[in-house]
Amino acid sequence: MTNFITIRNKSGSLSFQLYKKALAISLVFIFFTIMLFILSLSVGSSFISPFAVVKHLLGYGNGEHDFILNTVRLPRVLLAFLVGAALGVSGLILQGIIRNPLASPDIIGITGGASVGVLLFIVFLLGTVSIKWIPLAAISGAAIVSIIIYLLSWKEGVTPIRLVLIGIGVAAATKAMVLFMIVTSDTVATTKAYIWITGSLYGADMQDVLSLLPWVLILLPITLMLARIVNVMELGDDIATGLGVKVQLQRFLLLFISVALAGSAVAYAGGIGFVGLIAPHIARLLVGRLFGGLVFISALIGGVIVMIADVVARTAFLPMDIPAGVFTSGIGAPFFIYLLYKNRNM
Repeated sequence: MTNFITIRNKSGSLSFQLYKKALAISLVFIFFTIMLFILSLSVGSSFISPFAVVKHLLGYGNGEHDFILNTVRLPRVLLAFLVGAALGVSGLILQGIIRNPLASPDIIGITGGASVGVLLFIVFLLGTVSIKWIPLAAISGAAIVSIIIYLLSWKEGVTPIRLVLIGIGVAAATKAMVLFMIVTSDTVATTKAYIWITGSLYGADMQDVLSLLPWVLILLPITLMLARIVNVMELGDDIATGLGVKVQLQRFLLLFISVALAGSAVAYAGGIGFVGLIAPHIARLLVGRLFGGLVFISALIGGVIVMIADVVARTAFLPMDIPAGVFTSGIGAPFFIYLLYKNRNM
């Protein structure tokens, strides 16, 4: 019995396959995400019954919790999920095209490049240029650093371990640049930059959600459309070329998607680390290595990770609101060390 469900139009010109196991696990994760979503809206400095949250979301609330739910918690929870989904898929793409399990946007410097772009915007342009251009600054910084890393890694080809090591070095350099700008800037810019760089979802509003949403809604389906290409590229460049894949062109397109997802997520939530590393690995444990089945699962897992981190961040140490990035790094750093040890013979 086949493990796939094939869907095609009447003419046969458009078709795709759904992996049954990935579909089943996706449905389970969607249910879990909905439960977590309701719980995230319930807990905080004041507890709201989950039943009251559901009634409010369905439009049957009495208006008692309108401000807390609509203004404070709902935008924050939605943004947490979108940021996690974008970072999870960004990391999945990087690990696929580089064929390296250690790759993720924050470890190889892409997030660092986005941070430099945003800090340059905050220090030199904020007040004269609209803040809505911050995503462009983040994506531009991420793209420039990605090109630098790729060029420095090139020596008759790019080996995975060389790219990761150079990426770690570039990430350290971008971190130093960020700290230098924070130390040498005026108090207002330093305060804004410091809040942003800690990776916090504090102060999120619906405008942030609506600004990030198109990036996720557009780039995730494109990633799914390129799934077959990634599956072939994972067999090696020579085999992929022999099968008719334009390896360099497709790799550039996928790298652009990964950078755009990571840059847009960083622009609205700051430096939330290790989600792009952890989410794809958990997804592979659940559904195997087929890229098409991993995209949606990685997005869901990434979203769940950031949602949980943010709930813990704003409830565990009340009345303090700890940046969610602190908790993702607390989990991600030991996981990265484990992966380094596991792949020490690469």
